[in-house]
Amino acid sequence: MAGQQVLVLQSNTKREHGRKAQLNNISAGKSVADLIRTTLGPRSMLKMILDPMGSTQITNDGNAILREIDVVHPAAKHMIELARAQDEECGDGTTSVIILGGEMLATSQPFIEVYNVHPIKIVRGYMQALDDAVAYMKSIAVDVDLNDDTMMSEVVNSCLGTKFVGRYGDLATQLAIQAVRKVQRNDPVTGNYEVDFKRYAKVEKIPGGHIDECRVLDGVMFNKDITHQKMRRTIKNPRVLLLDCPLEYKKAESMLNVEIVDEQDWEKLMDMEEKWIQEICESIIRVKPDVVITEKGISDLAQHYFVKAGITAIRRLRKTDNNRVARATGATIVHRPEEIKESDIGTNAGLFKVQKIGDEYFTFIVECKDPKACSILLRGASKDTLNEIERNLQDAMNVARNIFYDPKIVYGGGSLEMAVSQMLMEKSKSIQGVQQKTYQAVAQALEVIPRTIAQNCGGAVIKLLTELRAKHTDKANVSFGIDGEEGTIVDMKELKVLEPLLVKQQAIKTAIEAACVLIRIDDIVSGVSVGDEKPHQGGGAAGEDDE
Repeated sequence: MAGQQVLVLQSNTKREHGRKAQLNNISAGKSVADLIRTTLGPRSMLKMILDPMGSTQITNDGNAILREIDVVHPAAKHMIELARAQDEECGDGTTSVIILGGEMLATSQPFIEVYNVHPIKIVRGYMQALDDAVAYMKSIAVDVDLNDDTMMSEVVNSCLGTKFVGRYGDLATQLAIQAVRKVQRNDPVTGNYEVDFKRYAKVEKIPGGHIDECRVLDGVMFNKDITHQKMRRTIKNPRVLLLDCPLEYKKAESMLNVEIVDEQDWEKLMDMEEKWIQEICESIIRVKPDVVITEKGISDLAQHYFVKAGITAIRRLRKTDNNRVARATGATIVHRPEEIKESDIGTNAGLFKVQKIGDEYFTFIVECKDPKACSILLRGASKDTLNEIERNLQDAMNVARNIFYDPKIVYGGGSLEMAVSQMLMEKSKSIQGVQQKTYQAVAQALEVIPRTIAQNCGGAVIKLLTELRAKHTDKANVSFGIDGEEGTIVDMKELKVLEPLLVKQQAIKTAIEAACVLIRIDDIVSGVSVGDEKPHQGGGAAGEDDE
């Protein structure tokens, strides 16, 4: 009885623990990093992803690739989560964070597998290196003048240089900077910049035309036509009224039966409906708007009154679009027509026009005075091209936003990673014991960025890295990195490859912290309940046992 095995977990529960679990996690993390390693740098390759619906996606955006990939291993899922976190926080550096995270795990492998170092000691060395790296990055960062468009363009250009739209020069850069400048405003409470381009800078993709026709409107546009053919399609200096209530007779929320005994009662009922709509329309006409936009429906009778009064009406506009129109024109969205005041009318727009592009009608409210919302009109040959341009533009706008939040930049091309790596190597000499080795492991892992850039452009990797290390022994050469186009060592200050400090800082923090989490996992328990997927597995063996 003493040696009898006690079963705590169900028989179909799979369990990995100890060193095996840690090594499996490291292997999974490295596999995810290898998957997108070739998409880093200006000479990056593209990935084609087929989703379950059969549509294809061609991109080199780390987050966009990993988002579509279905992985099984929990550690691999955790790595993919890093790209999403980086994308939400900074919008750029998604590929870098995965490659760095994978390399941090790879450098920890010998400590676990060969030297049998306790994971907590590895984590302690990693976290100490992270604190020193962040402090050093802040010390070598350069301040940016937010009013200097040239400097801003150089930073955004560096982000787009590795993307699909990089070949179109300054086009996407200018679109991103103009859009961010339009929607940014100072928060009166905190005094900080507020740049909410996800809500107030809408990208409108219209296939056809040429990519040079892309532009940022000084106002908004949306895919809607006027409700009545006799309404005006072009109005200069329009008075815009925004509503989120229906201009038609209210329907009952549940079933409603009305019993009418007399013919006069039916007419009376119709008259009441018409009178109610007439009163609503009169309260709107009283403030003399030129354009009425509502999120709900407009009845034929209301349209008739508007046409007589010379008012153009648009119905069933999305709430998000209505909010943008309100920001651009200075109007207030009104909930009850009888409560409309003169101050609710938007008068900041210079031109209202309805225009046909391709097969569809689009409404433009443009030439606005200081609009705090805008639409970005994208034209291109195909939907795939437009989708990739939109993804690249989102990255560029994120980079521009990051500079507004924290106006500091560092040099790209792997120069920052190599500079931090050299600093950590130097500092590790003052650390004693096992922690010195784990501290140095972070320094070695950071070299993966310049190494990958060199690999992707077909350079002599070992020669380039040795030369770059030699350069960085002198503190004055902190801006030297690898030119991803030519595969040579260049001063990034002259090449104008700049990156926001916020992006790099976040990438290194996320990568190291995620590696620490995965290293500390020593048990993976995956329970598959009865009747779950793949019940046929091991079915034959089970049958034999029963017999």
